Amino acid sequence: MDRRTFISGITVGLLAAPLAVAAQQPGKVYRIGLLSPTSQSPSIEAIREGLRTLGYVEGQNLVIEYRSAEGRFDRLPDFAVELVRLHVDVIVAVVTQASLAAKNATSTIPIVMMAVGDPVGAGLVASLARPGGNVTGTSGMAVEVASKLLELLQQVAARIHRVSVLWNPANEVFQGQMVKATEAAARSMGIQLQMLAARDVKEIDRAFAAMTKGRAEALVVLPDPVFVAQHSRIAVFAARNRLPSVSGSSGYAEEGGLITYGPDFFELGRRTAAYVDRILKGAKPGDLPIEQATKFELAINLKTAKALGLTIPPSLLQRADQVIE
Repeated sequence: MDRRTFISGITVGLLAAPLAVAAQQPGKVYRIGLLSPTSQSPSIEAIREGLRTLGYVEGQNLVIEYRSAEGRFDRLPDFAVELVRLHVDVIVAVVTQASLAAKNATSTIPIVMMAVGDPVGAGLVASLARPGGNVTGTSGMAVEVASKLLELLQQVAARIHRVSVLWNPANEVFQGQMVKATEAAARSMGIQLQMLAARDVKEIDRAFAAMTKGRAEALVVLPDPVFVAQHSRIAVFAARNRLPSVSGSSGYAEEGGLITYGPDFFELGRRTAAYVDRILKGAKPGDLPIEQATKFELAINLKTAKALGLTIPPSLLQRADQVIE
């Protein structure tokens, strides 16, 4: 049993208890807006599962208005305005840019953000303890992951000096935070970075060409919804060019990448659902402290490591939540 399955079992068990005493009004149908940069995010299903566990069933006492930008971050503000016009009870916003779009669209409808890297730094809340205003939710603390990705690369490929970094400038605020943290970590570790911006598949392919030309020795994929949708494509390129690669988004190692390290987004999705439940029962978002991720997943693909001629240190394997052979 891998860590995700274990955590899922624990989370469902913990959330199941309130089900029998859920305080939904008889006959009340709640309307939730779900705003996301992409429909392919596993976080969406985690949120839906969390809501079901808490007694909210689509088609019975719940309507979810889905709005996905499908990788076009510039569409998020218009979708946020649409949800406000529908007078939804709560807006659930997945990651930073969606949360900012929602906040800019309304100051009255409660907003529950999910997996925002640095909500205070992004200007979404006043503080983690007392958010204030109409925004609360979960933080993925993904900015802190940036240095860890480089450390993991050095542990499995100690001689690397030139590392390509794939980042998405369309995801402006969060990716800006991640880039800054990655550059700071690289300076302290003596690593030379090749920063490659990519907003879509065509730009990802251009980034691949630049990596080849720049003789990259390894690849870091910063966590981003667009890259999650292209995990397999990125992993195939890395394998073909014998590049050890790490990603901060869950699922990358399962698609053939070498290492994944980051927050457990499935757990964050379920915890996000718990915020929605509390708000629908009368809690004010500004009074609900932000929950930071406390569980991080490390997944290692041993098959990929062997193909690259790399030996994973036993100490690292022991720490892994998932080892793919």
